[in-house]
Amino acid sequence: MPSSGEFVSTEEAARILGVTVQHVRRLADSGEVTRIARGLIDRSSLDRFLTERQGGRTRVWAEHTAWGAIALLSGDTSSWLGRVQASRLRSALRAVTDPADLVVRTRGRAKVHTFTGHPAAVNRLTEMMAVADQAALGLAIGPIEPGTAEGYLAADTLDATVRYLGLRKDPDGNVVVRATGFDFDVVTHLASRSATVAALDAATSLDPRVRGVGERAITEILDRYRR
Repeated sequence: MPSSGEFVSTEEAARILGVTVQHVRRLADSGEVTRIARGLIDRSSLDRFLTERQGGRTRVWAEHTAWGAIALLSGDTSSWLGRVQASRLRSALRAVTDPADLVVRTRGRAKVHTFTGHPAAVNRLTEMMAVADQAALGLAIGPIEPGTAEGYLAADTLDATVRYLGLRKDPDGNVVVRATGFDFDVVTHLASRSATVAALDAATSLDPRVRGVGERAITEILDRYRR
């Protein structure tokens, strides 16, 4: 990102995103980027926004469609989709060749929140979340640092969980919660057994090495699906 420091002005953020200042303000109002003071946007939140939207104007699938795509790519069933919708989705997936395209299309599966918290609270949170198995990628990304967690949480439990564990919103935090309104039993099942979930999560990491692991895994998953 062509800016330095921990924040950028709304004008600079608009230039980087190729949008108007008013659009950046709307993104801040909706929480998609983090406003840290009047006219200033947190740099990490902008980095994450850019990473998750690297596919440009690619259409984002609805939540149930995104999870249907993950299920199909995982060799699982997508019983919540109608026959026609499932058929169209299979065709759409066979047409996807760029991992960035799939990352953008499936972005609607969850909304990302970042926090910091006491290590004990973070450990408890990990037990409550559906955590993707990074080992399913076939390449060790590295040990999880103390106080670090990443996983999926039912959206209707997010606020209560944050209060209960005393988590603090922090765009640079080591706790990444992906809140989803989809059937959480299905999410837990797919996260625990699907390399697709792990790859999609990794592909939006701010760490270039982790992101590369995810992108390569997605490429392999898409190649296998087209065979």
